[in-house]
Amino acid sequence: MKAGTEHWASRLAALADEAGVPGASLALWYGGEPHEWATGVLHAGTGAPVRTDSLFQIGSVTKVWTATQVMLLAERGRLALDTPVADVLPDFRVRDPEATAALTPRHLLTHTSGIDGDLFLDTGRGDDCLREYVRACAGLEQTFPVGDAHSYCNSGYVVAGRMVEHLTGVTWDRALREQICEPLGLTHTWTLPEDVLRFGAAVGHDEDGAVVPVWGLPRSVGPAGLICARAADVAAFARAHLTPGPLLDDPAALWQPQVTLANPHGGGRQWGLGWSLDEWDGHQVLSHTGDTIGQHAALWVLPGLGTVVVALVNGGRSAEFQHRLITELLAELHGVTVPAALAPPAGPVTVDVDGLTGVYERAGCRILVTASDDGAGLRLQTRPTGMLVGLARPRTLDLVAVDATTFVGRADAGSTWDAVVFERRADGRRYLHHSGRATPKVR
Repeated sequence: MKAGTEHWASRLAALADEAGVPGASLALWYGGEPHEWATGVLHAGTGAPVRTDSLFQIGSVTKVWTATQVMLLAERGRLALDTPVADVLPDFRVRDPEATAALTPRHLLTHTSGIDGDLFLDTGRGDDCLREYVRACAGLEQTFPVGDAHSYCNSGYVVAGRMVEHLTGVTWDRALREQICEPLGLTHTWTLPEDVLRFGAAVGHDEDGAVVPVWGLPRSVGPAGLICARAADVAAFARAHLTPGPLLDDPAALWQPQVTLANPHGGGRQWGLGWSLDEWDGHQVLSHTGDTIGQHAALWVLPGLGTVVVALVNGGRSAEFQHRLITELLAELHGVTVPAALAPPAGPVTVDVDGLTGVYERAGCRILVTASDDGAGLRLQTRPTGMLVGLARPRTLDLVAVDATTFVGRADAGSTWDAVVFERRADGRRYLHHSGRATPKVR
């Protein structure tokens, strides 16, 4: 590496300190060699240090692993991506019978199923927890028709994980070990707390550095976000997607664009099968991020350069930390310029906001959009509904126009800007795209 190991150990510590991150682990595959660094503490109360073999919750980065499990079964002829899910799981159904008949594994892996994506239902610690979760999906509503839009869907990945169980005959946790961990020799990748506790494990902290009161998510949402791993294991998993053979015969099939995003400002312009897809400075970028209760993960892969970067943290201003880290790393390693995060323009943009105001709603969330006091911008207020009351927190964002349909807002002066995109379809339907979700306008 150009700047050397000591330089990046120092920069990791400095970037973590500047973003209020209690502890961080960084793994890099570059130039055909692995590199690892760690800084800070696993727990602010105990002061236990982060080591390169410490385990962090990788959250939704787990979805790339689940997509890989499904693709392994597809390559072996056990399922087809465009076969109805109900043909694979006879007891699967959602509230809309037409959606039940139409949903395929491809819809699940590309977040285009349209079903309520945030069913965080605890169905217990038993080996039947995914089966019971899928039975509970019978009450899930459609946010939009199957295949009509992209909207981040945790529920769909749990269903995908249950398909893996049904076709392998073992629990998702065991299938993960047999399909991926053991073939790749991953010794520090686990899903159950009793296994994670055998290693040094991080606990989550909020943005102010306080330890969170709950350690992890319920087992029932495992395929959507329950893997705990050291950074080097995540890098090894991603590296196996760079060439045919270590896992998949055709890993590039996961990178093929499946859907173009209406809001391309949250991490990617398109979505593949499990991967978010983008292009930075002329280079293809595969990525995924993950957020659990006070822990955050980011995985970036540049196939053309053969480089993998994994950053795991346990609190603080994670988005700020991640963006600064990858920006510095890729500039130093490859001279690649990472696009700046979307922010307000230098001068005010005049927009007719009348057609944008109103109520947008999906299962679990109601969004009220009103004109700002001066009439030049918008105010967005999100309120959790139904099962998410008490789990998700209300938010209010004052939005600044970037163009006629794109706005940015942030919760406070120190946070990063969130992008909000308003979409009007040719048939008159309207959607609000924010935080990966598509929310239809209801009035």
